[in-house]
Amino acid sequence: MLNEQTYVIGQIKERDIHFIRFWFTDVLGNLKSFSVNDPEFEHAFEEGMGFDGSAIEGFGHLKKSDMVAFPEAETFQILPWRPKDKGVARVFCEIRRPDGSVFDGDPRYVLKRMVDKAADKGFLLNIGPKLEFFYFKDDKGTEPLDKAGFFDLTSMDHASDLRRSTIFTLEKMSIPVEYSHHEAAPSQQEIDLHYSDALSMADAVMTYKLVVKQIALEHGVYASFMPKPVAEWNGSSMHVHQSLVDLDGNFLFYDESDPDGYNLSRLAKHYIAGLLKYAPEYMLVTNQYVNSYKRLVQEGTTSPRYVCWGYDNRNALVRLPHYKPNKAEAMRAELRLPDPAANPYLAFSALLAAGLKGIEDELELPASCDNIDLVKASEEELRALGIEPLPRSLEEALERFKGSELMRETLGDTIFEVLIDNKEKEIDEYRRQVSQWELDKYLEVL
Repeated sequence: MLNEQTYVIGQIKERDIHFIRFWFTDVLGNLKSFSVNDPEFEHAFEEGMGFDGSAIEGFGHLKKSDMVAFPEAETFQILPWRPKDKGVARVFCEIRRPDGSVFDGDPRYVLKRMVDKAADKGFLLNIGPKLEFFYFKDDKGTEPLDKAGFFDLTSMDHASDLRRSTIFTLEKMSIPVEYSHHEAAPSQQEIDLHYSDALSMADAVMTYKLVVKQIALEHGVYASFMPKPVAEWNGSSMHVHQSLVDLDGNFLFYDESDPDGYNLSRLAKHYIAGLLKYAPEYMLVTNQYVNSYKRLVQEGTTSPRYVCWGYDNRNALVRLPHYKPNKAEAMRAELRLPDPAANPYLAFSALLAAGLKGIEDELELPASCDNIDLVKASEEELRALGIEPLPRSLEEALERFKGSELMRETLGDTIFEVLIDNKEKEIDEYRRQVSQWELDKYLEVL
């Protein structure tokens, strides 16, 4: 740790870094920051930097709002879009109280705690998310840049240069990208990050989202991670590919002697069973806004609606990608539920908790839904097969979340209660709105 701190201080002097931005998130995953000048930074590793947390969602009330941010040296990165002279860097922080105790309302701390719990059991979680988003002409509406579609490579894909600049910027910040392409809807994009450990990936997702928006701004357009900005178009998802390795880096999800023929280990089956069983309970975390559920109920898309898994079924909640079926490193579970507006620290914590619970309880993986048409089958038919529907609204997800002992234990009382309070207010506010749909349908006839 001291070597890393020494390296960072050396880089600040050598690279003429004048401002260091301390990054952290509120409970909902909104990026927060304050800037520290370079002469003050050296003392921050030991003493931290104090700030007022009263205006940050989940960080306390006026009487208990003093917080201290301690920079994590290994997350130091120079911001390549800022000037080189008197440059700017960023560092993620651990949030503590003035007495030195870790603040349990810090989402990043929740994930660190879950990662440590997994390590105590001999596991490390690798995550590779696939984030989708939209480019719009500006932030005042949803006018697209193009009318292209899935994987289109034509002059209609005006966003190619935007994606290119975004990828170069991410790589300058040591965030490797696997590939990118145009998504299904007009002006919809996807940039996939190379898998990494859960904590590093959560930091990378937060950086990714800011970089996407920053590059869009520099090109005079607006990027949005809203799950469902246009009713007629596909929404944006964040498919989360995940697998476990042991502390020596051996991949634990692969077993070529799997009697079911999936090359899945028993451990992987228990983990996936946990993802399935607890999905209705963690859905409030992976899909945390009213708008999130507009994506999940749209007809004609592959968004998951039921608790099931499959090898070939892209409507399944969990799918096993098999591009390289005989390679241990490639064996993973793809959770198709989350959207890019989720707080990655809390989302990855919830998924890891569900998977570990499946392993702990040795949950049996149910039969796959590969031979079931999840679009045409009725809900009654699917229930008869033991396939339950996922919550269809934020209100339904909140009720399942409220009763979840696993989510309370995973997130801690502070964040658990803050999420409930915040979502109850959002639902109440949404109920009071009069939408354009209501005006168009009722105003002239009632």
